[in-house]
Amino acid sequence: MAQTLREYHSLFLEELKKRKKARSTLLAYGKDVEQFIEMSEKSGNVQPAQVTSELVERFSSDLQEKRYTNKSVVRKLNSLKTYFGFVRDSGAIEKNPVVKVTKPKYEQSAPRILTKLEYRALRDACRGDKRMSAIVELLLQTGMRISELAGLKTESCDLEKRLLTICDPETEKIRVVPINNAALRVLQEYLLIRPKTREKSVFVTKTCKPFLIRNIRSAIDRYFRIAGIQRAKVNDLRHTFIVEQLAAGTPLVYVSQLVGHKRITTTEKYLQFLGGSLNTASIKIEEL
Repeated sequence: MAQTLREYHSLFLEELKKRKKARSTLLAYGKDVEQFIEMSEKSGNVQPAQVTSELVERFSSDLQEKRYTNKSVVRKLNSLKTYFGFVRDSGAIEKNPVVKVTKPKYEQSAPRILTKLEYRALRDACRGDKRMSAIVELLLQTGMRISELAGLKTESCDLEKRLLTICDPETEKIRVVPINNAALRVLQEYLLIRPKTREKSVFVTKTCKPFLIRNIRSAIDRYFRIAGIQRAKVNDLRHTFIVEQLAAGTPLVYVSQLVGHKRITTTEKYLQFLGGSLNTASIKIEEL
């Protein structure tokens, strides 16, 4: 008996696990494909061979009618394309039904780059809070992701060698980045007043629990408001680090390695935000 869409769904996720895809990728693909399968089953289509481009088009239209953003619709269609590519390679179908489906267009918003006045105002706003000062400074001076900062462990901080060992929680890839004077100073000040605990997370609450991502984000948003910085998000500190390093002449490949980009083309996209010519004479990590 031919395998159903649901059976291939399970096999597809197992294949992604074998390829060591990030947990967030597995979750997104799983939910996107599951959503399509539910609609397909209601239409009486349970076998891969029963799925047509017209059915996928209807799925796309239904999503748009339910007010999903075009970006979300495109992501779901991309998930389906990967899924049916797997089904095709398994021999259940001859052609991928998603290939001919027209994807809605959307404009990807440009990253927000903070001005010097803005990130200095943010720094001043949280100066009385040593924990938040250290958090803001590390994000701004290393370009690490908020998830990486939340997962930073005490043993990952080599203050003598001025190095941080950062782990991307999605890919579990490790990279080592230098700490400049500004980040080193505030981190040392925070560690002096950090609660004494066996908890290995660098940033903890008053009750010695790990400082969670959502709480870190809320705290930084609060200081953005105090500093009078509008339309800014936590990830804009990372964007700002990348642009400032490139503007200072730090080599593109090195910046890409520092921030953990999977592809150098991702880093190259930031070149359009440079106001003038690159300062190729400098190779040091620029202190913001």
